[in-house]
Amino acid sequence: MNNKIQTKLYFFSLSIFIVLIDQYTKYLIFYNHKFFLNKDFLFFKLDFVKNYGAAFNLFSGSRVFLSLISIFFSILLIYLIFRKTTLNSFDLYSYSIILGGTIGNGIDRIYRGFVVDFINLNIINFPVFNIADISINIGFIILLYKIFKYTR
Repeated sequence: MNNKIQTKLYFFSLSIFIVLIDQYTKYLIFYNHKFFLNKDFLFFKLDFVKNYGAAFNLFSGSRVFLSLISIFFSILLIYLIFRKTTLNSFDLYSYSIILGGTIGNGIDRIYRGFVVDFINLNIINFPVFNIADISINIGFIILLYKIFKYTR
Protein backbone atom coordinates (compact mmCIF):
# COMPACT_ATOMS: atom_id res chain seq x y z
CA MET A 1 0.00 0.00 0.00
CA ASN A 2 2.76 2.45 0.95
CA ASN A 3 4.63 1.63 -2.26
CA LYS A 4 1.55 2.53 -4.34
CA ILE A 5 1.29 5.91 -2.62
CA GLN A 6 4.98 6.58 -3.26
CA THR A 7 4.52 5.64 -6.90
CA LYS A 8 1.54 7.98 -7.28
CA LEU A 9 3.45 10.80 -5.56
CA TYR A 10 6.41 10.21 -7.89
CA PHE A 11 4.20 10.66 -10.94
CA PHE A 12 2.47 13.71 -9.46
CA SER A 13 5.89 15.25 -8.67
CA LEU A 14 6.83 14.69 -12.32
CA SER A 15 3.85 16.87 -13.23
CA ILE A 16 4.91 19.55 -10.76
CA PHE A 17 8.47 19.46 -12.16
CA ILE A 18 7.12 20.07 -15.67
CA VAL A 19 4.96 22.95 -14.41
CA LEU A 20 7.98 24.55 -12.72
CA ILE A 21 10.18 24.28 -15.81
CA ASP A 22 7.36 25.56 -18.03
CA GLN A 23 6.57 28.53 -15.80
CA TYR A 24 10.25 29.41 -15.31
CA THR A 25 10.94 29.46 -19.06
CA LYS A 26 7.79 31.52 -19.69
CA TYR A 27 8.84 33.91 -16.92
CA LEU A 28 12.27 34.35 -18.53
CA ILE A 29 10.76 35.07 -21.94
CA PHE A 30 7.94 37.26 -20.64
CA TYR A 31 10.19 39.60 -18.65
CA ASN A 32 13.27 39.41 -20.90
CA HIS A 33 11.81 38.93 -24.36
CA LYS A 34 13.67 41.93 -25.78
CA PHE A 35 16.94 40.27 -24.85
CA PHE A 36 15.93 36.81 -26.07
CA LEU A 37 13.92 37.89 -29.11
CA ASN A 38 15.09 36.26 -32.35
CA LYS A 39 18.02 34.47 -30.71
CA ASP A 40 18.77 31.84 -33.29
CA PHE A 41 19.80 28.32 -32.34
CA LEU A 42 20.45 25.40 -34.65
CA PHE A 43 16.89 24.09 -35.06
CA PHE A 44 14.84 26.87 -33.47
CA LYS A 45 14.81 30.51 -32.48
CA LEU A 46 13.23 32.24 -29.52
CA ASP A 47 10.24 34.47 -30.16
CA PHE A 48 7.59 35.98 -27.92
CA VAL A 49 3.97 35.27 -28.81
CA LYS A 50 0.84 35.87 -26.77
CA ASN A 51 -1.46 32.98 -27.67
CA TYR A 52 -5.07 33.78 -26.80
CA GLY A 53 -6.33 30.43 -28.08
CA ALA A 54 -5.52 26.74 -27.80
CA ALA A 55 -3.43 24.62 -30.18
CA PHE A 56 -3.04 26.29 -33.57
CA ASN A 57 -4.92 29.29 -32.11
CA LEU A 58 -8.24 27.41 -31.94
CA PHE A 59 -10.91 29.09 -29.79
CA SER A 60 -8.95 32.33 -29.82
CA GLY A 61 -10.36 34.81 -27.33
CA SER A 62 -12.22 32.15 -25.32
CA ARG A 63 -10.26 32.68 -22.08
CA VAL A 64 -12.97 31.50 -19.69
CA PHE A 65 -13.85 28.43 -21.76
CA LEU A 66 -10.21 27.39 -22.18
CA SER A 67 -9.50 28.04 -18.49
CA LEU A 68 -12.42 25.82 -17.50
CA ILE A 69 -11.22 23.11 -19.89
CA SER A 70 -7.74 23.28 -18.30
CA ILE A 71 -9.20 23.02 -14.80
CA PHE A 72 -11.50 20.15 -15.77
CA PHE A 73 -8.75 18.09 -17.41
CA SER A 74 -6.31 18.83 -14.59
CA ILE A 75 -8.80 17.51 -12.03
CA LEU A 76 -9.58 14.49 -14.22
CA LEU A 77 -5.89 13.64 -14.66
CA ILE A 78 -5.16 14.07 -10.94
CA TYR A 79 -8.09 11.76 -10.20
CA LEU A 80 -6.80 9.17 -12.68
CA ILE A 81 -3.27 9.30 -11.29
CA PHE A 82 -4.29 8.96 -7.64
CA ARG A 83 -7.50 6.93 -7.70
CA LYS A 84 -7.33 4.59 -10.68
CA THR A 85 -5.76 1.31 -9.60
CA THR A 86 -5.45 -0.42 -12.97
CA LEU A 87 -2.99 2.01 -14.55
CA ASN A 88 0.36 0.80 -15.81
CA SER A 89 3.57 2.82 -16.20
CA PHE A 90 2.68 3.99 -19.71
CA ASP A 91 -0.61 5.40 -18.45
CA LEU A 92 0.95 7.05 -15.41
CA TYR A 93 3.77 8.64 -17.39
CA SER A 94 1.46 9.91 -20.10
CA TYR A 95 -1.14 11.29 -17.67
CA SER A 96 1.54 12.94 -15.53
CA ILE A 97 3.26 14.56 -18.48
CA ILE A 98 -0.04 15.77 -19.94
CA LEU A 99 -1.07 17.06 -16.48
CA GLY A 100 2.12 19.11 -16.18
CA GLY A 101 1.49 20.76 -19.55
CA THR A 102 -2.19 21.30 -18.87
CA ILE A 103 -1.51 23.01 -15.55
CA GLY A 104 1.32 25.06 -17.07
CA ASN A 105 -0.82 26.48 -19.86
CA GLY A 106 -3.81 26.75 -17.51
CA ILE A 107 -1.84 28.97 -15.14
CA ASP A 108 -1.05 31.31 -18.04
CA ARG A 109 -4.66 31.44 -19.22
CA ILE A 110 -6.03 32.15 -15.75
CA TYR A 111 -3.45 34.70 -14.60
CA ARG A 112 -2.34 36.38 -17.82
CA GLY A 113 -5.31 35.83 -20.12
CA PHE A 114 -3.03 34.27 -22.74
CA VAL A 115 -0.38 31.57 -23.04
CA VAL A 116 3.24 32.59 -23.56
CA ASP A 117 4.72 30.76 -26.55
CA PHE A 118 8.38 31.20 -27.47
CA ILE A 119 9.87 28.24 -29.38
CA ASN A 120 9.84 28.81 -33.14
CA LEU A 121 11.19 25.98 -35.30
CA ASN A 122 13.62 26.93 -38.06
CA ILE A 123 13.40 23.67 -39.96
CA ILE A 124 9.64 23.70 -40.71
CA ASN A 125 6.88 26.28 -40.75
CA PHE A 126 5.08 25.46 -37.49
CA PRO A 127 3.20 27.54 -34.89
CA VAL A 128 5.25 28.91 -31.98
CA PHE A 129 4.93 26.73 -28.87
CA ASN A 130 6.25 26.25 -25.31
CA ILE A 131 7.40 23.58 -22.84
CA ALA A 132 3.81 22.80 -21.73
CA ASP A 133 2.82 22.16 -25.35
CA ILE A 134 5.79 19.82 -25.76
CA SER A 135 4.86 17.86 -22.65
CA ILE A 136 1.20 17.54 -23.68
CA ASN A 137 2.26 16.20 -27.08
CA ILE A 138 4.80 13.78 -25.59
CA GLY A 139 2.11 12.49 -23.22
CA PHE A 140 -0.27 11.91 -26.13
CA ILE A 141 2.47 10.16 -28.13
CA ILE A 142 3.04 7.80 -25.19
CA LEU A 143 -0.71 7.09 -25.05
CA LEU A 144 -0.86 6.45 -28.78
CA TYR A 145 2.17 4.17 -28.58
CA LYS A 146 0.48 2.16 -25.83
CA ILE A 147 -2.79 1.96 -27.74
CA PHE A 148 -1.15 0.75 -30.97
CA LYS A 149 1.26 -1.60 -29.24
CA TYR A 150 -1.27 -3.35 -27.03
CA THR A 151 -4.29 -3.44 -29.34
CA ARG A 152 -2.69 -5.52 -32.07
